[in-house]
Order: sequence, then C-alpha cells, then structure tokens
Amino acid sequence: MDHGRNEFATNESLKSRRDEACPVGLPSKSGIYAARAKGAELWDVEGKRYIDFIGGIGVLNVGHAHPKVVEAVKTQTETFIHTAFGIAQYESYVEVCEKLNLVAPGPTKKKTALFNSGAEAVENSVKFARQISGRPGVIAFSGAFHGRTLLATTLTGKAKPYKVGFGPYVPAIFHAEYPDAYHGVSVDEALASVDHIFKTMINANEVAAMIVEPVQGEGGFNPAPKEFLEGLRKKCDDNGILLIADEIQSGMGRTGKYFAFEHAGVEPDFLCVAKSIAAGLPLSALVGKAELMDKVVPGSMGSTYGGNPVACAAALAVFDIIEEESLLTRAEEIGAQTEKRWRELAESVGKGLIGDVRRVGGMCALEFVKDGDASKPNGELAGAILAEARQRGLIMTTAGAYAQCLRSLVPLVISDEMLNEGLDIFADAAEAALKAQ
Repeated sequence: MDHGRNEFATNESLKSRRDEACPVGLPSKSGIYAARAKGAELWDVEGKRYIDFIGGIGVLNVGHAHPKVVEAVKTQTETFIHTAFGIAQYESYVEVCEKLNLVAPGPTKKKTALFNSGAEAVENSVKFARQISGRPGVIAFSGAFHGRTLLATTLTGKAKPYKVGFGPYVPAIFHAEYPDAYHGVSVDEALASVDHIFKTMINANEVAAMIVEPVQGEGGFNPAPKEFLEGLRKKCDDNGILLIADEIQSGMGRTGKYFAFEHAGVEPDFLCVAKSIAAGLPLSALVGKAELMDKVVPGSMGSTYGGNPVACAAALAVFDIIEEESLLTRAEEIGAQTEKRWRELAESVGKGLIGDVRRVGGMCALEFVKDGDASKPNGELAGAILAEARQRGLIMTTAGAYAQCLRSLVPLVISDEMLNEGLDIFADAAEAALKAQ
C-alpha cells in the first residue's frame, strides 16, 4: 500500500477525511494541512506560504527543520532508535541531563529525569513532591494550564474546555489567585489567597507543593511579578512546601533566558521542561534539586519512551543552536520589536479594543476588550483577526480565559525581514477586523 502524500490533496479534502477518521474532540484551529516547513515558514498542501507566529505552540524556538537538528536525528536513527533507558542506557540521555542541570535556575546541585510530554513532567513533579514530603496537598493558580492528563487537568485553572465532564478530579488540589495587574489582582491579593487556602481549606503542613507558571501561557501570557515568585518561595520555605516551576512554554530561551524564573532570581525545587527542548520531537524533563531527586524511591520514576535517543539527539542540537546563534539575545530583540509594533497598533486603530500589550522577552500577547474595559473580553474580535491573518498568510493562535488574547511564539531564528513581514500582515489583518467592528 502506498502511504505517500497525495499530491492532489487539498485542505478541504483532508478536512473531510479528518472528520471521518478523527473524533470531534480533537482541536482544529486553522484548517491548514502542512506539506513542508522551514525556519519560521510553513507551506500547506495547496502550496500556500504562511509565516508561523506560533511555532507548534512554543515548540519550535529553533524553527522548523533546523539543519543541525535534522542531521542529528538522521545520524541517531542510523545508529539505534530505541532501547528503553532503563534497559540499555546511552550517553545522549546523560548529556541532556547534564546540560539541563547546568542551565536550570539557582546554585543548588541538580539532577534530571527525562519523560515524553509536558503533562508527564508535571505529573511526576507532583507525585515526587507527595512522596518526598509525605503530604497530599498541592496548590495551583487560577488561569494555569498544566496539561490534559487527569492530574494535570485538575491542576489547570480553566474549566472550559479542559475540565468539562472529566470529574471527579484528583483530590487535595487547590487554586489560589494569580497576580494580574490588568484585571485588578495585585501581588498582595494573590499571596493573601494562598494564606486563605491555608486557613480555610488545608493546613500549610499538609501541602506538598505549589506549582506555578512564571509566565502563564494558555492563561493569556500573564507574567508573574518578581515579588510574587519571591513571596511564594518564602511561603514554601516557611512551611516545608516544595515549589514547582512549570516552564514548559516559557522555557528554553523564549523569555531571553533559558528559564523565566531567572528573571526573578528565584530558585524552584522542581522545574518542568518540555516543548522547545527537542525542536518538535517528544521529550520532557523534570529537573530537581539533587537532594530531593535522590529521595524518590528507586523504581518509582521511569518511562518506556522517556528520553528516547532520537529526541535526545535533537535536544543536544537545540542546546548548540541556542548558544551558537545567540537565541537568548534574539528572543529579547524579537519581543521588543513585536511589542513596539503592537503598541503602535493599539494607539492607531485599536483604542478601546486593544486593552493591553504584554511581553516577557519573546513571549508577546495582545488582549482584546470591548469599550476599553478589562472586564469585557472580546474573543470575537481576536478570532476575527486570527482568521484575517490566516487568509493573508500568518499563523497565530489565541490565549486567555475567553480566547481574547492573541500571542506570538515565533521561532527565534526568524530574520528581521520576515518578522516585519509578519507584523505587517498582522497589522493589516487587525485593521481590517477592527474596522468591521
């Protein structure tokens, strides 16, 4: 049977096949069926070119099909593809762990275990925190997204669509407020909400861990102020609680540092890493303080595919690319240019409709509202701009509780010329959609 690509396929014909073969619960955000991609560009099966401002939802910091990644993957597949690290181990797994231990925030000695997905890293961080502490409770935050497995879904701070009908959820999970200046939640109020949980829901000495995104991804690219992360660190230290950093979307250089916690100078106890670590191959990591990681009972961590040798080869190439192409610096340059253009757009045509522009390094988002009112999210307008941009050759996606934000996670290898081309397309799309309001 010939499994090659159908040269006569169209986006519409593939959609029809998809609808027949795949469940409706799978998201279909664009209707685009990819034929090939390179750097920050993608071409669909009909030959249309798109500039990619979402990079596989933050997975492609080094871009599509970077030559170093492709070569590393080819070389590894010709050697061996899988052994299971627990059966026949290999150097590349160890080397990826060494590199993560080196770049993880804070001075404490680290150790790392590799898994498959962000959700799996999150699940293990909570399992290990509970085992190490002997406590059941975990505090997460409103607006958080931590994955789609049952524990990760429970930790997620957004009900629809992630939690609809999936209960009962994992017990002893509590949600505190996340600081959000634009929506009127101060750092003090967010920290006070943690104390409220201690007072009314679970004693602090029964809490194993707090898990927090230093920049919320699905929640709307909301950055955690330095004072908030410092406050959480203190509460954890005062009460014997472990602090887990979910850097799945914000990590691997996206914010101008390897990890966003570095901006605050705060050291977490555990660090969840995935997405851009392996340029699109499935790989995740849990990095932890060595003394804690060595308290996990032998045999209670592991994964058949975790740390697959092909994914590890890709990850090692990613580390080289980040350093050789100065992508940490590039993230800040891209973010500054994007923020500048979006603030100009907010002033020129988006008054009262573009409520806020936010960024940390190369993580950038705009929030759309009605009548300049932060309490009136405008997901309809965000969706209209998204559709206009796609028609004009720019791929993006939404974020926020009401899909009222548009975000940029453009590959950090994009050229200035292509970045500006994409920002021009966005401006034209936004102006067209705004005028239609």
